[in-house]
Amino acid sequence: MPYNNIPLITLAVDTTSPGGSAATLRDERVIGSVSTWTDETYSSRIFRQVEFLLEELALGLGQVDLFAVANGPGSFTGLRVGIAAVKAWAEVYGKPAVGVSALEAIAAQSRSASPILAPVFDARRGEVYFSFYRREVSLAAPELVRQGEYSVMAPPGFLQAVHARLGDAPITVVTPTPEALSAAMAQSNGDPKTDKNFAIEVVPNILAPVIGLLAVRRATHSHGHEATGDALTLEANYVRRTDAELKWKEL
Repeated sequence: MPYNNIPLITLAVDTTSPGGSAATLRDERVIGSVSTWTDETYSSRIFRQVEFLLEELALGLGQVDLFAVANGPGSFTGLRVGIAAVKAWAEVYGKPAVGVSALEAIAAQSRSASPILAPVFDARRGEVYFSFYRREVSLAAPELVRQGEYSVMAPPGFLQAVHARLGDAPITVVTPTPEALSAAMAQSNGDPKTDKNFAIEVVPNILAPVIGLLAVRRATHSHGHEATGDALTLEANYVRRTDAELKWKEL
């Protein structure tokens, strides 16, 4: 949808996973995206990706109307780099910035008709990040409303959380990292995998285009959320304590 009858240019960045990605949108249409899966640190890779993307589209950062970033959960270092970059760009160019949950971006890719979605992805250390979302009808576009808090736990605990909700309505587990659940699914006995109201849907792990789309809709339609923010209000949602905090707690 045009923004004040002028095409809205959005730059979206995701640094929550080893893949990472950047995307540019004109209104709600993705006009370019880039993603690489490598051991190279985000601090050098993300800026090179964004530079390449904008050069390909003959755009400059000053032409971006809206900045969007995955604000968690995810890699501590990745989140810090991505959010710091977007906050800096928004501050320098005086443009709004929107933080979007990586879990919401995963759920938004679902093509399932299930009223409840459970986005989940690998959190490393034998754990997964997850939450639950309920679909709601909106005049502008479908909306996902989060049910409860973001969580992190071992896959068997996640499956138990899904099983506890199966009586309410059909649930589709949406994930870009199904391998993180495979062992727990194989060992589960009488849990969700045997329930006809349970399904697993695998979606792409390139999240920046979806993060950009959700940010645009938030900026133009609000959808009950704060429409946009600024560099000062944009914060990371780590969900899990840092290694330093865990070590300090053990002392």
